[in-house]
Amino acid sequence: MSKLLSLAAAVGLIKDGDTVALGGNTIQRSPAAFAREMARRKKRNIELVKTAGAYDVDLLALAGCLSAVHAGYIGFENMGLAPNYRKAVEGGQTQAKEHACYTVIAGLRAAAYGIPFMPVAGFLGSELLEVRDFKLVKDPFTGQEVVAVQKLQPDWAVIHVHEADVEGNGRILGSQFEDALMTRAAKGVILTAERIVDKSQFQKHPESVAIPGFLVNAVVELPGGAAPGSCYPLYDANIEAIRSYLAMAPEALDDYLKEVR
Repeated sequence: MSKLLSLAAAVGLIKDGDTVALGGNTIQRSPAAFAREMARRKKRNIELVKTAGAYDVDLLALAGCLSAVHAGYIGFENMGLAPNYRKAVEGGQTQAKEHACYTVIAGLRAAAYGIPFMPVAGFLGSELLEVRDFKLVKDPFTGQEVVAVQKLQPDWAVIHVHEADVEGNGRILGSQFEDALMTRAAKGVILTAERIVDKSQFQKHPESVAIPGFLVNAVVELPGGAAPGSCYPLYDANIEAIRSYLAMAPEALDDYLKEVR
């Protein structure tokens, strides 16, 4: 059964108040075009999950879409911090649910495994325990205290892949980051793909399928869907376009969203 949808229809699956995990890492293979469409459609009260975000999180914060963000890092690598995200947090519009990147992973793993929390090593003595709802639990075997991270179960995982077929099988070339894990933890999955291929491509090499189609609700064919970030090895990040975005006045957002598809 074909799961192909238009970008607008796929974004329409996300409702105000949903929790959404975005794949990729900083400016690498993030679902940037999907984030822009969320901004155009003025999604509201979205709780975002991301280990390390940049353009996607910053844009959604600027558009007023985000109520909270679970993340270990938000910034543009050597291009600096995420100014619109920072402004939204400092202004009280968006809650920064501070994590280490690994505690995001731990929370997603708990959801994927169907358990309420995941124990993690470390963090004892960290102020992170004071500002977050992480708990201490005792190891029933040794009595030693460990940190427990509550499960993170997104309503949707949105992942940009290199190839997908119409049934939702997805292939990622190079690093998968936390993308496959997000699809196991989420209640629903949306793929945007650089290109749609015949399912025989995956039947020949089933080991190359990072995301199996039975997990996926919708697929969007979206060449260049990670731009202005990179999608290795197909294209590099457009640093000039990212710097132009960072220099943009907030009131120019609507024009930007009309111009950049």
